[in-house]
Amino acid sequence: MRTDLYQGHDYYQMDELLSDEHKLVRDSARAWVKKEMSPIIEEYFEKGTFPKQVIPGLASIGGFGPYIPVEYGGAGLDQISYGLIMQELERCDSGLRSTSSVQSSLVMYPIWKYGSEEQRHTYLPKLASGEFIGSFGLTEPDHGSNPAGMATNFKDMGDHYLLNGSKLWISNSPFCDVAVVWAKSEEGRIHGLIVERGMEGFTTPETHGKWSLRASNTGELVFADVKVPKGNLLPNKSGLGAPLGCLDSARYGIAWGAIGAALDCYDSALRYAKERIQFGKPIAAFQLQQKKLAEMITEITKAQFLTFRLGQLREAGTATSAQISMAKRNNVDMALKIAREARQIHGAMGITNEYPIMRHMMNLESVITYEGTHDIHLLITGMDITGIAAFK
Repeated sequence: MRTDLYQGHDYYQMDELLSDEHKLVRDSARAWVKKEMSPIIEEYFEKGTFPKQVIPGLASIGGFGPYIPVEYGGAGLDQISYGLIMQELERCDSGLRSTSSVQSSLVMYPIWKYGSEEQRHTYLPKLASGEFIGSFGLTEPDHGSNPAGMATNFKDMGDHYLLNGSKLWISNSPFCDVAVVWAKSEEGRIHGLIVERGMEGFTTPETHGKWSLRASNTGELVFADVKVPKGNLLPNKSGLGAPLGCLDSARYGIAWGAIGAALDCYDSALRYAKERIQFGKPIAAFQLQQKKLAEMITEITKAQFLTFRLGQLREAGTATSAQISMAKRNNVDMALKIAREARQIHGAMGITNEYPIMRHMMNLESVITYEGTHDIHLLITGMDITGIAAFK
């Protein structure tokens, strides 16, 4: 069982920009991770499942909808607090952060923003406490980067809707209690519907054989003539902009989370380089190793400030989707490169589970693709600066 020695790295004294509440939120999340998650993460990664027994603890540190208002069961925190929690969770494992950010940004966020008062009071407190676990159904087998082409649909049957279709690569689906599902009406308009486990015709088969995000359960959402009550349709927003608004929130959390994965790889590499003796001295004394470590902390520091500023914009309500795309793309790419360099510093030990490097590297190969691929986010920036959409 690996001892978690992480203490944090703040090369440009960014802590001075954080409020006391921000630091308390971050430090509480860090302490919980070190006590409850770090000792078991390798075991659950190897088993390929999420440790569901930690859900109450994850809820207690604000892991589920921390920015949701208190009246709906949330903590009422700001966007930077949310980001710091995501950073600490992914510092442990991307799968842990995925479980949290799906619940927060892809399930609670749309119910809060697009739902009715009755829906908010019915679902949000149970999601915030972890009594309910949610999933988000947008991606389909034939429609990933082009969600507008979705085939999942529903028909108005008078006193209910009849939902048919399927969703793929859905985090939390195998054990979710509710799913926010995006489907087309008979008029071709995209709407969100809340689907509950137990509705006849609704199944959630699990996806097996993953070499990435193994500590996060992934599966499908399958709908075969599912009768959905009319009161379960999200009434306050429709169209593709509705699910994309949820993805903005999730991508923002990923931008913070990826910094956590990078910090963990850097922390392990720095410690190993100081302890590993070759040719009569620590390998940290060699120029090439110092180059790797110096570049790592430089890229982490740049990402920290990019994302902190994004958090300020997000809290002010002025962050654009393109700005969020830039941070998600930059930070995940940065973290993946750092994981690869950290593996080299660890030498052969870097491929073992005595160190977190290879696990982070495999996880980040998923993170760089999901919720907008690396290339799609590049083209979003391109479209924003040129006014020309290259992916249509």
